[in-house]
Formats: sequence, C-alpha cells, structure tokens
Amino acid sequence: MNLQGSREQSAEPLSPPMVQSTAKVTYESQWMGFVRHLIEGEVSFRTRLGEPCLKTYPLECEGLLRRARVTFQAGCTLKESFRVAQLEAVNEALYAINNLKKWMQPQHVERNLSTTLDECLMVSEPLGVVFIMGTWCSPVETCLVPLVGAIAAGNCAIISPSECTAHTAELLHRLIPFYLDNECFHVILAGTSDFPEVVELKFDHVFFTGNRSEGTRIAQAAARTLTPVTLILGGKNPCYVDQDCDIATTAQRIAWARFHNAGQSLVAPFYILCHTTVTARLVQALKCCITQFYGCDPRESRSYGRMVNLDIFNRTKDMLWRSGKVAVGGQVIEAEKYIAPTILTEVTESDPIMQQDLFGPVLPVLTVNNVDEAIAFINKQEKPLCVYAYSSNSKYSDHVLDFLTMQVITRLMSETSSGSFCSNDSILQSLMVALPFGGVGASGMGSYHGRYSFDTFSHRKSCLLRSTRFECVTYLRYPPYEDRNLSLMTWASTLSQKSQGWCHIL
Repeated sequence: MNLQGSREQSAEPLSPPMVQSTAKVTYESQWMGFVRHLIEGEVSFRTRLGEPCLKTYPLECEGLLRRARVTFQAGCTLKESFRVAQLEAVNEALYAINNLKKWMQPQHVERNLSTTLDECLMVSEPLGVVFIMGTWCSPVETCLVPLVGAIAAGNCAIISPSECTAHTAELLHRLIPFYLDNECFHVILAGTSDFPEVVELKFDHVFFTGNRSEGTRIAQAAARTLTPVTLILGGKNPCYVDQDCDIATTAQRIAWARFHNAGQSLVAPFYILCHTTVTARLVQALKCCITQFYGCDPRESRSYGRMVNLDIFNRTKDMLWRSGKVAVGGQVIEAEKYIAPTILTEVTESDPIMQQDLFGPVLPVLTVNNVDEAIAFINKQEKPLCVYAYSSNSKYSDHVLDFLTMQVITRLMSETSSGSFCSNDSILQSLMVALPFGGVGASGMGSYHGRYSFDTFSHRKSCLLRSTRFECVTYLRYPPYEDRNLSLMTWASTLSQKSQGWCHIL
C-alpha cells in the first residue's frame, strides 16, 4: 500500500466523526471506514484544514508545543467527560474508559495521631504537554497505547511516529486530527536526528520506544531540562528451553513469536538457550513450524513480512552471514528486502549476531548443560526487556507442574533481572493491560499499560487538609523549646506505636 502522493485528489474531505461520550457509536467501524476512504482517494490529504503533510522541523514543533500548552493551561483536559470523549476515538482505550473514574479519584492514606482529625490523600494531576515517540517495529501500537495513558491522565500530547515507517506515520498524521481535539493533540513527522533538539523544547514528560543508542541520546537531551522520561528499549531477550518440555508446543510458540512481522519486534525471543539433550529435536520442530506457518517457500506466503528498509535488511543479512551455521532458511533477496525465517546453530557468544541488537527473522540457538549455565549466561548480559522459559513434565496432567519444573521456572524468574518474564509462552505478558510493561537497566526505565500508563503521565500530589482548630494540641511545636514541652512530647510518643506521629509536630 503506497500512500505517499499516489492518491492526492481535490475531492472534498469527509467531515470528522462527532465524538460524544454519551452516544453509542461503533468507533472501530468509523476508524476503518475512514482508512478505507483514505486509501480509495476519497479524502484529501490534510491534517488541520489545509495543513500539508510534511516533515516537521524543531521550530515548527515549538509552535505546536506552545499551542498545546496554552490549551492545557486553560484547563480543557481536566474534566472526565473530555478525557472519555477523546478516549472513545482510540480503539485501545476501552479499559481506560471503564476505569477512568476510579483512577481519577483521590487516594486516602493512613493517618497518624498528629493527623487523626485531618484528611490525608494523594491527588493525581496531569503533567502538562507530553512527547510520545514511537518505533518502527510496532508503529501504531507504540504511538497509540502510550497516548491512551496520556489522554486518561488529562495531558496534551505531541506524537512522533517513526520515520522508518513512512506510510504509517503519514496515515497517523492525517487521521488523528479527525478523531482527537486539534488543539490538544498533534502529530509531527520528525527524524531521529531531530529528536534531541525537539526534546530540549521542554516538555513535561517524554515517552520513547526504540533502541538503546537513540534512547541514550533522548535521555541526555531530556536531562538538560530536567524532563522526566520513560524509555522502552530493545535488547537481547533470552529464551531458555529445558530438557523437560513439550517440544512441539514450545517450537510452535517460539516460531510464532520470533518470525511474526519478519522478526521485527522489541519483545520477541532474541536467542534460545537450549538444553543439549533436546537441541536437535527443537531445531527440527522449529523447521516444521516454519513450514506449517509459511509453506515450503515463505517468500510466497501472504502471512510473512519483509524488512522495513534496506539499512535494517543489510545489517541483519551481514550478521546472519557472519554468525554460526544456517540450519534452516538463510535465503535473502535484496530487491524485495526479503530474509527467509532462519535458524542458526553452532552460535558462540562472540559471534556478531550476539554482540548487536537484532530485529529480523533470525533465531540463534546456543546450547547449555543445565539451568545454572543458562542463568549465568543471562546474567552476564545487559538486563533484557523480556526473559522467556519453557519447562514442563509429561508425567503429570496438563494442570499440574511438578516440583522440578516449578524450580526451573521459579529460579529463572527470581535469579535473573528483566523488564518482564513469561513461562511457556512468549510476548503475551507485554500485551496484558493489567500488567505493567517496561524495562530495567539497559532495557529502559518506567512502565505503561492500563493504570500504569495513567500513573506514568500523572503527578501524584500529596495533600494534607487541616483546619485551624485544636491549636491547643499542636502548640507544642512552637518555640521556645523548654523542658516541659519536651516532656509532654516524650510522654505522648509512648502512648502507642502509632502515636509516634506526635513527634512530627516538632
């Protein structure tokens, strides 16, 4: 699908759909219908009443930031009704809509003796104008899912899809203004080289998804203006396959996770640490799964993708050819940016594919003698975004894991550090709205999804609501500090453990 300049027409654009919080509207059908009209050329390419879809430079971004900040300061985003109206236009937002009232309510905290008659609570207030940068691996998801949290928390937002996925970036640039408030939410088309300069414009929060080198530059630029950041960074996600596991199911789930979207995913298994006794069986099972999923020639499969651009194609091809031994696949066609689903064996830790981040349909298989070796290997590397472990025991029913199996899973979960962990499956933990998803160490900082997205884009303000009564009790905090005052304070502190709060009035 080529949307770049191939369908530009002078036809009158469709009116944007009315978003009302009380109306029962099928927003998914509205969205898909609008996409269909866009592809068919029935909608002229514009963002806001004639604005062209062009690359956005930092100076232009500064104008959008100023515009969004004025709108935010006017209080437009504070009302629950406004937030729900915006969320209803984004398909990922149903969970947020159903829980928004609860999230917005102040949270009361435990009081001590000195605040027994007062109200102690935390209030979630919006940060202001936030900057969301998506990645080319999942360009729609990494823009819209954080945006749900930003809207729910009451912020204005500027979104920047990845320039590597130009068609998706252009589509978001043209569609979002028809569904969201045009003063609060803006889409820019900026290159990664422009990001540090844009970040220095002083946003109230920066949310970045991408690779470590770009994330480092973003964090450095944000630090210069003391702007808080959330970084979701890719890395080498290990996958341990134990000797006691269902090889057929394990291979099926790993093959799906590694090769969907031609391996271009932040959360896919990066390499397998396989027990030596089952390596050959696993490789054969993976080969069968590839044939089952994509046929004898994956190039002809409508279910198999291509590399996003030639740079990433060439980098993946170079690592593939200089690492290990090709056991399955290995075919490449530069003109199509095609790399066949590939499994590498006899891979060593020093091979190029194990030294660089890999976003392609190549799966290295390394062997280990036991779970101790696997844990030691994982802990030698930087902390990954995800750790996966497959272990089961056929001697028991499907509903029961034996002690040794639980020990393998529990040890990998507790003795390694990662942003997330999943046993006997892959990727699914990153999709659950009730679980926070984010990195740790080199794989990032902060998290999002559901309530955790709301918290990421909120400031939790501590509030103590007091009256001017009972000054006869609190007068002890005022000087002069004489022995009598101190004696009374000491006596009050011995009444109970909770009465230690009396000391706070000093």
